[in-house]
Amino acid sequence: MPKMRRKSDLPAKTCAACGLPFTWRKKWERDWENVKFCSDRCRSGKGKAG
Repeated sequence: MPKMRRKSDLPAKTCAACGLPFTWRKKWERDWENVKFCSDRCRSGKGKAG
């Protein structure tokens, strides 16, 4: 079983749409290099303007 990590130890990026920081999620494990947005709302362009 993998060792538990603190959220502060996870990699982080800045959202291309809203400019807010977001951290790595398990569902993005295989595609982390290509993740640019923090949520579906930002990805669809309906999020708040940055």
